[in-house]
Amino acid sequence: MQKSWALIRRRAAVFVRRETAGGKLRRFAFWSLCTALALFFLRLIPGVAHAIGMAPWLAAMVWAVASLPRLFRWMRWRLLWRLRNRLFVTYLLVGVTPVVLFTLLGAVAAYVLFGQFANFAATSEIETQLAQLATNNQALALHYQEMLTASPKSLKTAGGNPAPLPPEARAMERIPGLRMGLFVDGVRWPVDFPGHNLPGAATPPRWVRGDFSGLVLEDDRISFRTLTRESSGPYSLVVVTSLPLDEHFLAQAANGLGRISLLSKVQIAPVAKGTLTPETGGVVIGGPAKRDRDGYGETHYNANDLGTVSGGVLPRGASPFDIQINFPTTLDTTEWRTGRKIAVIAMVTSRPSLLYDRLFRQSLLIGGGIRSALILTAILFACFELLAIFFAWRLGRTITGSVASMYQATREVDQGRFDFRISVTRQDQLAALSLSFNTMSASVARLLNEQKEKERLQSELAIAQEVQSNLFPPCDVRLGGLELHGLCRPARTVSGDYYDFLVLDETSVSFALGDISGKGISAALLMASLHSAVRAYRFAGEDILANAGGDAGRIAAADEISASIFASPGMLMGLLNRHIYRSTTPEKYATLFLGHYDTTTRVLRYSNGGQLPPLVMRGDGSVERLDRGGSVVGLMDNMEYEEGAVTLAAGDLLVAYSDGVTEPENEYGEFGEERLVSLARGTNGLRLEEITRRVTAALEDWIGAEEQPDDITLVLARQHETRPTDG
Repeated sequence: MQKSWALIRRRAAVFVRRETAGGKLRRFAFWSLCTALALFFLRLIPGVAHAIGMAPWLAAMVWAVASLPRLFRWMRWRLLWRLRNRLFVTYLLVGVTPVVLFTLLGAVAAYVLFGQFANFAATSEIETQLAQLATNNQALALHYQEMLTASPKSLKTAGGNPAPLPPEARAMERIPGLRMGLFVDGVRWPVDFPGHNLPGAATPPRWVRGDFSGLVLEDDRISFRTLTRESSGPYSLVVVTSLPLDEHFLAQAANGLGRISLLSKVQIAPVAKGTLTPETGGVVIGGPAKRDRDGYGETHYNANDLGTVSGGVLPRGASPFDIQINFPTTLDTTEWRTGRKIAVIAMVTSRPSLLYDRLFRQSLLIGGGIRSALILTAILFACFELLAIFFAWRLGRTITGSVASMYQATREVDQGRFDFRISVTRQDQLAALSLSFNTMSASVARLLNEQKEKERLQSELAIAQEVQSNLFPPCDVRLGGLELHGLCRPARTVSGDYYDFLVLDETSVSFALGDISGKGISAALLMASLHSAVRAYRFAGEDILANAGGDAGRIAAADEISASIFASPGMLMGLLNRHIYRSTTPEKYATLFLGHYDTTTRVLRYSNGGQLPPLVMRGDGSVERLDRGGSVVGLMDNMEYEEGAVTLAAGDLLVAYSDGVTEPENEYGEFGEERLVSLARGTNGLRLEEITRRVTAALEDWIGAEEQPDDITLVLARQHETRPTDG
């Protein structure tokens, strides 16, 4: 237990002291959570909750905001790591989100449309009532005008007797709350009507110059009011009719619609530019009254008493979707005392079913058909959406299944099981990808096997290269006054070029230079065969001569002739031609130069079998080519080869080379013999190794970044006055 507690403390200390960029935010979120939990626990203590207030919730909110980046990273790297989850989120964003947004947009649009239709229905009832009241008031005005025209004195001198109401207007007596007033020359005149007691404030104000019909606000009440002016001779007659916009009327107007509420004490008046005060306009709520120049006061209202007048009953919804719709509207109203235009807010509360019945009240059959069509369309759209979700789910399973198979296959291949294959049962691009992976894994397995085989061949080639390098003689040989130097640089691992130095005794040396047709292993094998044959024949001749000289009594003249054959470069070239021709295929041949040098006489006897002629560069600057001999070696049987002889003076330089020295090309052409001669000319003071280095450096510059096209072989020989010392 103590060890566990110590481990927890160490980990908490590491977490708190971490100084990474993300660690600071994590620590802040951690301490915010601790603070929130501590404050919530403190709320449990009696009397502390009131002192703390909203602090725990603020700390929890800070913790939530600070944890959002970590939550986002967790969702990105953990929740959305699986392709299935990513596809699911993609389907939600691409498929479901637009549907939800369009549904919300349609619901909002339908709500606004229903609300506007409800407002239209309510205001239509108000306008109808107002138009009917104006018509009745016009008829009354015409009636009293006729009476005044027919008998002015009877109406003016009625002595307080009420003016009679026409018989056709008696139906107005049954309208609840209807009031009317008759004014002749500005004097109120009694009318034979139960509601003749029009309020005194309803006296026509001075701002009314002609007829008037509309909603008016007077004494915190909204009323329908119409005023008609008529004249009869010298008399002026005014008839005013007023009907309160009360609960009774609102109940009639809201019949079949729901409920209508008026906020008579909340008005919106025009606002002067740059001002918004209770005196100049705006929402006039609260504040003391202020008299204008006409003596009428601007009434201001208390915000706690909005003067709500409601009428109508909202029935229960027919279904869960038959929601309550509340939508405000404004009624253009005139303040009766001042004539100021204001807008009174009205709230219409209804339901979609009520509005639907009201809309199709005259054509229920058509309305039912439209409703059925809309329901069928919604069902059809839902079916298409479900079908799309189903296909998306199937496609998602296909994709995730293929990815899971590919992931499993990569793990198998990573562990070296290249024989693992993905089971493919479909014909689509993912199936083609799986088949491609199977093909790739098979190709990788084959390439690995080929790589192993190549490594084995490279190892064998390295051994062959080592063996071949041992076949070449030491690069520097000095005998008497002659200095020899050779270099072979293969174009590949092994070379098809050949050179050799054979020191026979203290006064004679033989050297050879050849070029096998082709490159690579086959040329190297033929080179090894040529190398062994040259040495075998040459040393055999020396042995015969040595034996003949040591025991002349037992060696016949025929043996001496055989020995001379092995010692002669031309005779030896013929033997090598027969050997190669009879031991190889017809397309295999070699070019070969053989030379034998006697240091006492300084005579070089040679034979050239198709090799590029070696160059003897004299001290006087002349160049002599050693081209006596014959055709290439191994191409035809029973060939004869001539011999040539040349004497080397002190300072003369012999340059023997393969075609890999003069034939490399670039954009300027071949390297050529002339460039080789110019490099070797005037090098009497240089060692042969330095001359070789200059030639190979020039060749590298000439070839450039390209691959070396052929084996480069160079043999140099120089005659000195005396035997050169080492170094």
